[in-house]
Amino acid sequence: MKHSGHSAAVLGAAAAIVALVPRVALAQDTIRMATSWPGGAFLDHFAKGFAVNAEKLTNGKVKFQVFPGGTIGSPLKVTETVQRKIAPAGNASPVYDWGVDKSGVLFAGYVGSPGIEAHLHWLYEAGGAKMWAEWRMEKFGLVALPCGAHSDEIHMHSRKPVTKVEDLKGLKLRTAGAWAEIASMLGASTVILSGGEVYPALERGVVDAIEWGTPSINYPLGFHRIAKYVILPGVHQPAAVQECLFDKGLWGGFDAYTKLLIEEAAKKTTLESWMILNYADTEALDKYKKDGAEVLFVDEGYVAAVKKATREWEDKTAAENAWFKKALEHKRAFEARWNSAKPYRMELK
Repeated sequence: MKHSGHSAAVLGAAAAIVALVPRVALAQDTIRMATSWPGGAFLDHFAKGFAVNAEKLTNGKVKFQVFPGGTIGSPLKVTETVQRKIAPAGNASPVYDWGVDKSGVLFAGYVGSPGIEAHLHWLYEAGGAKMWAEWRMEKFGLVALPCGAHSDEIHMHSRKPVTKVEDLKGLKLRTAGAWAEIASMLGASTVILSGGEVYPALERGVVDAIEWGTPSINYPLGFHRIAKYVILPGVHQPAAVQECLFDKGLWGGFDAYTKLLIEEAAKKTTLESWMILNYADTEALDKYKKDGAEVLFVDEGYVAAVKKATREWEDKTAAENAWFKKALEHKRAFEARWNSAKPYRMELK
């Protein structure tokens, strides 16, 4: 069958118009998601949890295929993997973009954070998440949503007892983000490793101590079986929030309602993971003790030294980084407001 020249011109124009319209993800599409997590709770509750929530809320329209850390790009460079379109989506922590911009620790939670309840209020009620999204778009050209959270981490699994700030001198410590610099200020020798490298480094004695996650996250990984000291409280990470990252073209292809549903899936994932892990943490310390681990608490002088070093580090970094300064001032203003609740909230006293 032959088309007239007029019909061919019409079809060609229509095809050109379609090509210019952002493509909306279809039900049969599966979106690849790179992650930083080798397995365990981080992968299951954050990345996979988000994928499940997104598929449910969009009624199967948007599906994510989650890949463990290292199977698509470097687990410490998920941002770069998404920027290069190797995977159009990622689940990681902005802490891992430390070498590009230190501002990410303020959003993700770090040694200077309040507890997780306050941190989530800053993100969702006081505008912290909006600022996070603006920072990601301006500095990296990516769409970002908070996407997974947990409360206080174990401060260290250590081969050596650590209770006084002097015990940090010369300690070879695996960590990441702000604590890597602040612990170094206090005398530790810090090493940044991805999740899959943490256990082997501790097992081989490459490091003396590590920090990774909360009591229930760490327990099945068995760190305490090769480093018997469980050091508390988690002053280096009182709160942690991960992120979902999206290529700008992918995000632009979703209609407004689908974007809203994905945002709700990310928020649902954040709140669910926080509650699930908090509940699991309540029985984890007893498990460590039954396995023969020795639980130690740092003294007040240690906490005071960490707080002092943190404030010095914050002020120095803010003087060098405009985005860090902007986010830090916003966060501090929120904390001043949050602290006004102490007179009537028992748990804040």
